[in-house]
Amino acid sequence: MNYTLRDIAEICGGEISGSDRAKVSRLSIDSRTLYQAGDVLFVAIRGERHDGHQYIPELIRRGIRSFMVQEIPAPEENRDGEVSFLLVKNPLKAMQSLAGHHRSMHKALVIGVTGSNGKTIVKEWIHQVLSPDKKIVRSPKSYNSQVGVPLSVLLLEEDTEIAIFEAGISLPGEMEKLQHIIKPDIGIFTNIGEAHQEGFENRTQKVGEKVKLFRDCRTLIYCNDQLELDEIIRKEFKREKLFTWSENNKGDLNIVELKDQEGGKKITIDYHGERTELDLPFQDKASIENAMQVISLMVLLEIPAVVIQSRLADLNPVAMRMEMVKGINNCSLINDTYNSDIISLSIALDYLNQQNQHTSRTLILSDIMQSGKEGDELYREVAGLVKKKNIDCFIGIGPALMNQQRLFGENSRFYPTTADFLSHMNSMEFKDEAILIKGSRVFAFEKITQRLQEKNHRTVLEIDLNAMIHNLNTYRSMTNARIMVMVKAFSYGSGSAEIANVLQYQKVDYLCVAFVDEGITLRESGIHLPILVMNPEVSGFDLMIDHDLEPEIYNFRSLFTFIAALERRNLESYPIHLKLESGMNRLGFREEELDQLFEVLEARPAIVIRSVFSHLATSDEPEYDDFTRLQISTFQRMSDRILDKFPGDTLRHILNSAGIERFPEAGFDMVRLGIGLYGIGTPAGQNLEAVSTMKSIISQTKSVKKGESVGYGRNYIATENLRIGIVPIGYADGLRRDLGKRGISFLVNGTEAPVLGNICMDMCMINLSGINAQEGDEVLVFGKEKPVTELADKLGTIPYEILAGLSERVKRVYFHE
Repeated sequence: MNYTLRDIAEICGGEISGSDRAKVSRLSIDSRTLYQAGDVLFVAIRGERHDGHQYIPELIRRGIRSFMVQEIPAPEENRDGEVSFLLVKNPLKAMQSLAGHHRSMHKALVIGVTGSNGKTIVKEWIHQVLSPDKKIVRSPKSYNSQVGVPLSVLLLEEDTEIAIFEAGISLPGEMEKLQHIIKPDIGIFTNIGEAHQEGFENRTQKVGEKVKLFRDCRTLIYCNDQLELDEIIRKEFKREKLFTWSENNKGDLNIVELKDQEGGKKITIDYHGERTELDLPFQDKASIENAMQVISLMVLLEIPAVVIQSRLADLNPVAMRMEMVKGINNCSLINDTYNSDIISLSIALDYLNQQNQHTSRTLILSDIMQSGKEGDELYREVAGLVKKKNIDCFIGIGPALMNQQRLFGENSRFYPTTADFLSHMNSMEFKDEAILIKGSRVFAFEKITQRLQEKNHRTVLEIDLNAMIHNLNTYRSMTNARIMVMVKAFSYGSGSAEIANVLQYQKVDYLCVAFVDEGITLRESGIHLPILVMNPEVSGFDLMIDHDLEPEIYNFRSLFTFIAALERRNLESYPIHLKLESGMNRLGFREEELDQLFEVLEARPAIVIRSVFSHLATSDEPEYDDFTRLQISTFQRMSDRILDKFPGDTLRHILNSAGIERFPEAGFDMVRLGIGLYGIGTPAGQNLEAVSTMKSIISQTKSVKKGESVGYGRNYIATENLRIGIVPIGYADGLRRDLGKRGISFLVNGTEAPVLGNICMDMCMINLSGINAQEGDEVLVFGKEKPVTELADKLGTIPYEILAGLSERVKRVYFHE
């Protein structure tokens, strides 16, 4: 991009307040990723849950000088006369108009991809096979929405030869807007399925909406074995615009034969009577389908068969998400070793910068392959990113980076190969830092990850951060109140600092922990959000004050002790949170104690009431709804008295996760989100996604004869000949010792494998009879395919207990798209 604010105003319409000569080389809609100003235009988009306008004052303080807005902030928020505002009716529509104009100014061949599944993989594989010969721009990650598409199209540069953009919709009418922006020359319709069906009357309507992307394209590629898709497309498009492929010999390009071979499939294709054999390094049906879309495009572009053969054989898996694990010496490792290009590097560096549990950040980067840019231009851009994203230590691996090391700062090191780096690497030099490991596949950076990763046994708890963010936004859509998130008990077993970092980045309003040491850990991990401590020990009040933590005060003893701690330091207006007893009969002031409480508070300027709250006992149990409403009524009556006595900015909150779903009318000023964040809710919360997946492996298989026993205490006697598997997970990892008596089973290759006998400390045994399973195969304890609620129900407990009881020795692996 190379525009002035005046240019953009003429393209989009709108009025400029401030300088119209401000240069704009890129747009941003996310205040969290703006670390340096540069020639950036911040687009303040208003959505259902967020309003970009509220972040403008903070961005001005950071040095951002150009804004596209729906309304100009009050003068006191614009203290710098150099700040410019472009006032438009709708910033999102204006950004889309700018992207449409930008597309029309470039002559690159544009490929548009849509469908129910496989869009991102097809886009990435097209990039892999064409980038050795062409300068290519493509959508970052899964940027396929009304916001993501314009941001992607605005990446077009003057020398771009091919652009690949994916488009996704969830409602009728959306694709027409994206079509005006992308204007594809060639279209690819991957497939049609049930994904994102909610916004459409039926699949026919959804297909009809999606094909609007290809209205003006020259050629549309798709598989005509999909009869419903084929019927609709043939009604909408002339035959000469269609390029079809088939497994049933009815396409322009046909699969003649599919053979299994070591490491993949051998595909024989036929095009106009000419047959070509291709080696595909994948065996699953989805990968074959995605590969055929790519092969069809290459055939359409008249790429020689020998080139198609070579490029297909070298296809790499597409890493759809980054993985974060615990490293040696208290490091955090972000593993992004499947791809390396300038756009994905920038995205990964943004994620690295979210890791506030470490003050030091290191980037280990390989040569960037097939970028289409000259070395000087490419690595000058890389060096600029390293500086802009505040990287403390840079390690470059590969001959190209060796040749460009003059572009990087002092705290940089370079090695010609991965093996050379490993031979010089001293593990002790990496300590208390966040490390991003990002490399092209040929550099085998997994060897670096293995060296730096903390050694754990093979049982892991995977935490899907994208699912967590989805759940957070689902609850945000249920309430207009502020959000306090519970991160007590090691964030329900998921890891305190890692989860808190995500929540801070997502701009929740409050965090809540159970004990002072949990709050201190978060402060030491760079968490600056306000933190409520629900069970503060009076002996820890001084530590709370030292770390800016806010106590729950639930009786006069804790109140007087905390006031004394404040007065010793001559502190005033320190925030506290008053807990009220509304019927659960746990902690809290009773209604008859309020008058005495008022007398104490009126005479103590050291404290200020930040919030008043209570706790619902049965919000998830419909049979007790009358009792829940009584609790809410009691809380309202008591809190009304407190607010009448002490008017101000005091917040009120009583709803937990189930309460948010079932009693939204009682949201007051803030709600407390706990187990629902992890995908466990009431039947009303059907839109939630499972966050945690616990899995292990089969260490050994063996035969057990009828009459033989399994495990300690001979608790299980085989009634027939069995084949069993030993799994390295036991009660020291958080499993109950008596699981085998409870009818519990794990999932092995899609089949239930019952647990046999008593659980041992470090392992357990499962029945593999009739299951096609080998040593090393994965064992799913719970996850998306096997909900943790199922395990809890059979144990006669609740999911909280299962998750909170998982041992810290179980390795946590965090995934983020």
